[in-house]
Amino acid sequence: MSSITFRPDRLDVRAFAQNAAQLEGEFPLSKLERLSQDLYQQEASLASKTVSNVSWQASGESVAVTGGAAQSWLHLSLQAQIPLQCQRCLQGMQHSIDAEHSFRFVKDEAEANAQDDDAEEDLLVASKQFNLLELIEDELLMALPYVPTHDVCPVPVKLHSSSEEYDAALNEKPKAFAALGELKTGVKKN
Repeated sequence: MSSITFRPDRLDVRAFAQNAAQLEGEFPLSKLERLSQDLYQQEASLASKTVSNVSWQASGESVAVTGGAAQSWLHLSLQAQIPLQCQRCLQGMQHSIDAEHSFRFVKDEAEANAQDDDAEEDLLVASKQFNLLELIEDELLMALPYVPTHDVCPVPVKLHSSSEEYDAALNEKPKAFAALGELKTGVKKN
C-alpha cells in the first residue's frame, strides 16, 4: 500500500477511509471565522495571554456492505475550551467541549436526502476535496450552548429589572394622561 499524504483542508474522503488513515491537529480558535464571532473577548490583553485552541483527531474507516459498495466513514473527536459571555452575569466563562461524532459519506445530495430520515448516523456528501476544518468548525458551533451561563456566577447577579434611580425618575415625570386631562379642563392638579 502506498503512503498517501492527506490534508485536512482538501481531504479525499474515500481514499482516507479505504486507507484507514488518521489525522490530528491543533489550532487556535481565532482561525475559525464563524466561531470567532461568538467568542468572549472583553480585554485584548487578556485574550492574547490565554490563547484557546481546538484539538482534533480524525480517522477513516471503510465498512464492507453485502451486495454493495463499501461505506466510507469518518470518525471525529474534538476538544476545546471556548471563551463565552455568561448571559446572567455578563462575565467571561469557559465552555468545555469534548465531543465525538461519526459520519457516513454518500455519493451525492440526492442520496443523502433519500437516506437521511432512516439513518441514525450523520450523512455527508463524499468529495475528493472535503474540507475537514469546516466540519470541525460546524461541530464546535453546534456544541455551543444557546444561552451560555455559569453554574454559579462569580459575581452577585442583580435579578430585578429596575433600580431606585429609575423608580425615582419615573415618579418625578408627569403622567401623560394627567397632562391631557389638565388641557381638557384647564385645571392644573398638583
